[in-house]
Amino acid sequence: MSGQHRLAPSPELLRHWRIVRWLLAATFAGLGVGSWLMIGAAADTPDKPPAASAGMANHWPKGATPAPTTVAPTTTAPPTATAAATTPPSGIALAAATGPGWLAPGSDPSVLPGPILIADGDGNRVLIIDTNGRTMWTFPGAGDLAAGQTFAAPEAAWFSPDQKQVVAVSEDTNILYVIDIATHKIVYTYGKAGVPGTGPNLLNRPDGVAMLPSREMWIPDAGNCRIIMLSPGGTSIARQLGQTGTCAHNPPRTFDDPAGLFPMSNGNYLLTEGHGQWVSEMSLAGKVRWSVQVPGVSAIYATTEAGPDRYVTVDHVLPGQVVSFDHTGAVVWRYAPTGAQTLNKPAMARALPNGDFMVSDKVNNRVIVVDPRTNKVVWQYGHTGVAGATPGFLNNPTGMDLYPPNSMFVVQPVK
Repeated sequence: MSGQHRLAPSPELLRHWRIVRWLLAATFAGLGVGSWLMIGAAADTPDKPPAASAGMANHWPKGATPAPTTVAPTTTAPPTATAAATTPPSGIALAAATGPGWLAPGSDPSVLPGPILIADGDGNRVLIIDTNGRTMWTFPGAGDLAAGQTFAAPEAAWFSPDQKQVVAVSEDTNILYVIDIATHKIVYTYGKAGVPGTGPNLLNRPDGVAMLPSREMWIPDAGNCRIIMLSPGGTSIARQLGQTGTCAHNPPRTFDDPAGLFPMSNGNYLLTEGHGQWVSEMSLAGKVRWSVQVPGVSAIYATTEAGPDRYVTVDHVLPGQVVSFDHTGAVVWRYAPTGAQTLNKPAMARALPNGDFMVSDKVNNRVIVVDPRTNKVVWQYGHTGVAGATPGFLNNPTGMDLYPPNSMFVVQPVK
């Protein structure tokens, strides 16, 4: 039977066909809308951050540093694993980080375990940024300083053990500050700004501070060649290691330019002495376990623990370097890049939980993360060689700390 002479369909059959056609049309329409939605969602989803091993060398021309205008704000959101870290834990009052990030191109936010605290020396401020370089907290802001108060040249800044305060010292102005994070107020100072000395309430080039859970504070008072202890709220020295004004390496009797005191995982402390490039493991009772001169370093600064019998320090010169070594002085890793990545008076290095190292490249006005497996910079905040105070810029950053619970004085047991 040909198609031209088929019998006309019955009304019942026509009704069934209309229903079938309607269902097919709805199905295809739904598939089309779904596909459009999936494409739109994919277009709005940020690309996955580059792998750490790729480094920033894939984004920056060899031998050249991008001009400030080329370091565009990043729009990549931090990975899920670090997103929660921008939510302040109990005891920390920070603003929620929003908007674009301000990292150098090619930076991988996932290499950091959470936000970081930076002492921006010539910027006369301390700030907390998240892994994307977005500001969460800064001090001082408008109205933060009381009448007669000053805050200048912070060279070290750490979270307090209770996570509620920032402890900062200024080597240039001879003063220590304790800043309440929630209220943005200075709640304690020791020393007189611009007045070096040896007596009560006086310091001479303080080079760091270690606050214990008891709120006692131990200060490497470098210009006086001593380490002093302050009782909570104290206005005079409660205890002292070393002899005031006697500058010679013979710990714990005397010290020669103590330039860093940091807790170790076993409860002791790593002491750095600037003259002679000495590093010692010492208890706060004054018992010295070992001392070693780090080879190939001319201006040692702020040694920290990197792992079991692994320590990391910096050579505060141009060209600078980062050196990891053991208690015998044997060097296990040295980072001394040339060209565009040359370090300019680095001030501190810290091991990260993933094995990378965070470095404050002071005179280059940047904080970076280096992957020691590839010797590539995998994260950077700050424009290399360009100082500034607006988002994305630093001005001679020195000290830095990891967000709790990875903070220097929170994660480590101290005695």
